[in-house]
Amino acid sequence: KMSKSLGNVVNPDDVVKNYGADSLRLYEMFMGPLDQDKPWAMKGVEGVHRFLAKVWRVVCSEDSEGKWELSGKIVEGQNNDLSKVTHQTIKRVEEAINSLRFNTAISAMMECTNAYTAAKEVPKDLFLTFLKLLSPFAPHLAEEINSILQEGELLSEQRWPELDESLLVESEIQLIVQVNGKLRARIQVPADVSKEDAEKAALADENVTAHTDGKTVRKVIVVPGKLVNIVAN
Repeated sequence: KMSKSLGNVVNPDDVVKNYGADSLRLYEMFMGPLDQDKPWAMKGVEGVHRFLAKVWRVVCSEDSEGKWELSGKIVEGQNNDLSKVTHQTIKRVEEAINSLRFNTAISAMMECTNAYTAAKEVPKDLFLTFLKLLSPFAPHLAEEINSILQEGELLSEQRWPELDESLLVESEIQLIVQVNGKLRARIQVPADVSKEDAEKAALADENVTAHTDGKTVRKVIVVPGKLVNIVAN
């Protein structure tokens, strides 16, 4: 608990001065569920401040003179992988807001930002969609970036992003492969893979063959969508 007698009172004006209003706003929502007591930690403020800086750097980069300029990463076009990530984030943020789990919504946006950061190019339409998700949480930064990328109405005046359910369906899944009950590999297969094809893919994996060479495969158990267990001796 904070109290003047304990000397641990945090002045919100100081936080805003050093980290910005968005960082304060975001941290208060990221601290945890609304119905739980949460300890204040400046490291947490610094953490969400770094997240907001990462969002900014998707769009802008610093030149040799320390001036900010457009990074060139935001482009016209499409990216199927980032489309899936973005629409998965829309769903997660919507569900979190509806259940008042704002910390979970922020976590989802952090993961989405990591995907944008790792990509060489980010479609402009997708990033503008992301900014609409970010806007209720960090309105100042979201509106600033929006004004850089396009002229027109404020994010706060725009409709909430529409979820495309078809993009939530995974085209591939990961199967665990065990040999005699021990984990030996993780393989990517089509989501609708048959048991026969899952078995073939598992037996063909390089790390699996290293543990089955010179042995006789007695049985292969396929649990659809989860694992392949190979019994060999």
